[in-house]
Amino acid sequence: MTANHSQACAFLSQLDADLAQLIALVGTCTLASNDTQEPYEALMRAVAYQQLHPKAGDAILAKFTAYFGAFPSPQEVIHAPFDDLRACGFSGRKIVTLKGIAEGALSGLVPTRAEANTMTDEALIARLVKLKGIGQWTVKMLLMFTLGRMDIMPADDFGVQQGYKRLKSLDIAPKRKEMLEMSKVWSPYRSIASWYLWRVPK
Repeated sequence: MTANHSQACAFLSQLDADLAQLIALVGTCTLASNDTQEPYEALMRAVAYQQLHPKAGDAILAKFTAYFGAFPSPQEVIHAPFDDLRACGFSGRKIVTLKGIAEGALSGLVPTRAEANTMTDEALIARLVKLKGIGQWTVKMLLMFTLGRMDIMPADDFGVQQGYKRLKSLDIAPKRKEMLEMSKVWSPYRSIASWYLWRVPK
């Protein structure tokens, strides 16, 4: 656990007795960011996992990288035949999204990592949701797992909502707006809180 993680866990535990119990139960937070991955690649990978079980996403990505021989450049994705990408396991809608991300990387809409590091969470979300098929959830995964932002709340994530429901013994899981409102108190460590919510025992 990094110093930031330790500080975050202490902060969250003092705020919320239920979270304190969860943190003690789950143990060390292993949330880590990919320090070298470019936003272009992170977004492409996130699309593979949208609305799928992680194992299914892993299988699609394995076929995708095998087809190109390595993780493809934007130019390679743009020129890849539609049917070949379908054979990797992507739906037609996701293929449109992949090609849009590739075009965005070439046009500058998708920032480089160096540029992204200078942008606020809000600015990155506003910019990247302009891409067809990219919503706030996907951008927030990029912010958490690629750029290492500590105060992200993926409030529309099913796992986060269900985790909060179980944590608080609620009859109904909170919706996006409720989750955003209730999580404000956890700032500036909402990414850490989210990581623990994904791990609330069933």
